[in-house]
Amino acid sequence: MLRKWILVLFTGLLFAAPVVAQQAYVEGVDYQRVDPAVKTSNPDKVVVTEIFWYGCPHCFRFEPFVEKWAESLPDGVVFEQVPSSINPPWTVHARTYYALKMMGAQEQLHKKLFEAIHVKRRRLQDLDAIAEFVAEQGLDAKEFRQLYASFPVDSLVRKGKQKELSYGLEGVPTVIVNGKYRTSGVMAGNFDRLLKIINFLVADELRG
Repeated sequence: MLRKWILVLFTGLLFAAPVVAQQAYVEGVDYQRVDPAVKTSNPDKVVVTEIFWYGCPHCFRFEPFVEKWAESLPDGVVFEQVPSSINPPWTVHARTYYALKMMGAQEQLHKKLFEAIHVKRRRLQDLDAIAEFVAEQGLDAKEFRQLYASFPVDSLVRKGKQKELSYGLEGVPTVIVNGKYRTSGVMAGNFDRLLKIINFLVADELRG
């Protein structure tokens, strides 16, 4: 009788495990719902958006985690990084991101910018300092300055800030899943757990 009771208990725990996994991440604790949902850059895919700031040490530490995670995305999922301008001083780096993207150099300089600020302790806080850095990388500083101050960059920064407000952004790095859910390292407790929460939300979105 005891053996039969143990077998029943073990079987119950085995089948309960998926349920526990589903309940491991709690809305309002591990992530927040974005209400109303925000339109994504690709309605046909599940879009995961990291909002970051080059000057943020937490974003710098998160970068290798999210970079490795993004290497093996499932079909139907896309990842994008968006520079924050929610705080006025951060706009310098948001403009830098978009100007470099228009030059086709953003991917080339993404890590270098992080490292210059957080490893080499360079004070890249204004246009002159960043233009000098850009020139050191063999790029046209004059073109960079022109794009930095251009209307298209103005427009991208404004649109980005409007989305951040719609997300209810409170800090960086913050990750938005499909325009519907917001989570962060603060909510998750650590970056490994943050990626697990993201995967949980992505899987839920893929199931429809």
